[in-house]
Amino acid sequence: MLAHQLKPPRGAKHRRKRVGRGNASGRGTYSGRGLKGQKSRAGANLKPGFEGGQTRLIKRLPERRGFTNIFRVEYSEVNLADLSRFEAGTEVTLELLKERRIIKTLRRPVKVLATGELKAPLTVYAHKFSMAARQKIEAAGGKAVELGSGDGD
Repeated sequence: MLAHQLKPPRGAKHRRKRVGRGNASGRGTYSGRGLKGQKSRAGANLKPGFEGGQTRLIKRLPERRGFTNIFRVEYSEVNLADLSRFEAGTEVTLELLKERRIIKTLRRPVKVLATGELKAPLTVYAHKFSMAARQKIEAAGGKAVELGSGDGD
């Protein structure tokens, strides 16, 4: 096939709409602009979301305002109360937490929080620890081992 033989596929090219050329054309009288109103007049250039002076929809829905932080990291949270199930001396890994159904997935990084008490000394592996959780684990004679950061760095 040569360059002069190339053609666009059928239906890819459309003829230009010639509005205001009589009712027989299907685009006569109002030329596709509807009836009266600001948008039927020449020079109408309204911003998106403009509602003719009425409070616009985005302001009427306050929960939709603001922005979504695309860098936010969702953690799987584990409380010390959940860790108190393990026997003394256990190495608490992410796989063990998943196996015992304390966390649902290994895709999210894990953060250990200080809710509850810890009596037995445990070696706990997680991506993050709250300061209070770290202190309570070490006070019980255990170790808090921080894994590589879970925030995608």
